[in-house]
Parts: sequence; structure tokens; C-alpha cells
Amino acid sequence: MRKSWAGFEVLGGVLLLLVGVLIAGGVAKPKANASDDAALEEEIVSYIRARYSIPDTVRVTLDPFQSSNFPGFLVSTLTTDDRKLLRRTNIFLTNDRHYLIVGVLFGLGAHPKAEIAQHVREQFELPQATSLTVGPFHNSEFPNFLTTSVVLENGNQKRTEDFYITKESRILVIGSVFKLGQDPLQTIATANQPTQGPAHAPVTIVEYADLECPMCGRLHEFLEKELLPKYGDKVRVIFKELPLAQIHAWSLTAAIANQCVYEIKPEAYTPYRSLIFQNQSGTNAANVRDALLGYADQVGVSRVRLAGCLDSKASLPRVDAGTREARQLGVMSTPTCFINGRMLVGYPSAEVYYEAVDAALKKAK
Repeated sequence: MRKSWAGFEVLGGVLLLLVGVLIAGGVAKPKANASDDAALEEEIVSYIRARYSIPDTVRVTLDPFQSSNFPGFLVSTLTTDDRKLLRRTNIFLTNDRHYLIVGVLFGLGAHPKAEIAQHVREQFELPQATSLTVGPFHNSEFPNFLTTSVVLENGNQKRTEDFYITKESRILVIGSVFKLGQDPLQTIATANQPTQGPAHAPVTIVEYADLECPMCGRLHEFLEKELLPKYGDKVRVIFKELPLAQIHAWSLTAAIANQCVYEIKPEAYTPYRSLIFQNQSGTNAANVRDALLGYADQVGVSRVRLAGCLDSKASLPRVDAGTREARQLGVMSTPTCFINGRMLVGYPSAEVYYEAVDAALKKAK
């Protein structure tokens, strides 16, 4: 999966937030009491640059935050200029300055579930033939927000999308929520995780990947065959599972098997993972179990033990932990890496990774 700055694209879900258009639904007109906190605005611009991989050649500016028509939220306009096209979009910030929302807000009334279904249908122009079922509200990884899953069905097609709602169920967020000011290195669990490279390496790359994602496969091959050999004991890679099960039919099954292999025989994890990536094109939901068990034979893992772990989903808590961690960090697409805490989305080129590692090594001295 990939994410492009030009459209603030979140490919892999129903969300496609177009920067080229001012988001209209539910957006409040700015009022007085504008925030002139330049440091905060600079932090947000840097944050958005990193999470949407906006090139340095693109000028990004942010207007001062002002009061919005949504209680508890400020609003601003973000402008990107690549010298060919000027793009503007509204973004929101909670009054406590802890949470940034890239998307659109909608007020909710006495019947929040029905209203959520209607807002989602209208926002994405879903046909009437598509049924929407809004699930129960649960606590999310963000203390100020709840989350709900919306199931969309149209004939044989079915998918699930998650949305955030404010704690009091009064405002719906269609978009992404980011927590500002957190240090990724304090959020990422590094103990008892699949790794390549020495624990004492000055640079740590944490990679969140979907095993059905072709770009993840290309990045894995690059890390294993080019980057790690180039830097030797200066770099270690920690692997995290982030299956995008809404769009990838067998990614969750593969992630569970991958973590099962780590629990059964940790040294077999990386070669097993490589086999999954190498055989992506021939794998589907119907044959994935047989394929995963077959790879076990090739890396010296007991097929019987793997089958028991896979069928019981014994490693699912490890997979879920990686997913929760990724959400807390604002990871929205795969692959996404953190190089000594610096976010790098996708696999733009080998040179981009080399530059990031070199910068981290220089800073670590």
C-alpha cells in the first residue's frame, strides 16, 4: 500500500481525503480567538510532512488556529504549494492541543448511529444498494475518542471501516486522528520482537508491514539484501505486523502464521517472512493455509506445531498489539518505518533510506 502527499491519499480504505479541494461537509467558518502559537504550528507542519511524505520541495504553510463551530475543536487551513498547484484543506485541533484531525467533522444528535451511517453514505456518495451497519462504540487508543466499526455491504462485497467519535458521542470524525507531542521511541515495544541485526546497533529501524502488500515485499528484500549488508552491525530492524485485513484477504492469516513461527523458532522468522513475500503473486485466500504450512518445511519449523498455532490463532494477540501500536503512532499505510524515531512512509527509493540511516548514524555519534 502507498500514501501520496498530493492527495493525502489513504489507499486501502474508503477514505480519500483530497487536499486539492476544501473539505466542505461539517467544516466551520473560522471565528475570533486565533491561535498564534508559532511553535505549535511548526510542529504540526513537520508532523504532516512526515506522515504524508510531502517532499521538501513543496511549500507547506498553516494558518493560525481559530475557534470552530464544533465544541472542543479549533480549525485551521493547511496550504501546500508545489509551484504548479495550490492546494488547501481544513484541519482540526482539540482545544488541549493534544490531538490533530486531518479530515472532516460532523455533529451528532440524539441518534448517533443512524446519523453516522447517513454521514458516511453522503460523504463517500455510496449507492442506496450499499447497506451500512454501525457497530457498538468502544474505547480507542486515544483517551478522548471512542471508535466504531461500520460494515458496508453491497451484494457479495463486504468491508469494514473504523471511525472515531468524541467521548460524549457528539462529534464524528471522518479522517485520521494523530496524537501530537509523543515520542515514537517511547511508544514502540522493542523487547521480544522479531529482529535482524545486533541489539547494540546505534540505528534501529522499526518496520510496520502487511504481508500481502507488494511494496512491503520490495522493501523487505531491500532491507535484507542491500541495507543490512551495507551497514553491518550499525543497524538492526524490528519487524511489526500490520495486516490491512479490510482490503487484503489473507494478510491477517499470514501475520498470525508469521508470529507463530517467531514463537516456535525465532531464528526462522526472517526467512519465513521472506518466503511469504516472494510468493505473494501465487497466494490467495483459498490456498494460503497450505502455502504457509509448506513454507514451514523450508525453514525447519514443525508443520504440526505451526498448524496448531495458526488454527487456534494463538499469536493473534501479538498481531493485535502491533496494530494498536501502529495506530497510536499515526501509521496509516504500509510499509511505514521509524528510523531512530523518524517516520518514513513507503519505499520511495534506496537513496532515501540510506540518507535517513546516515543522518541517524551521524546524530547517534
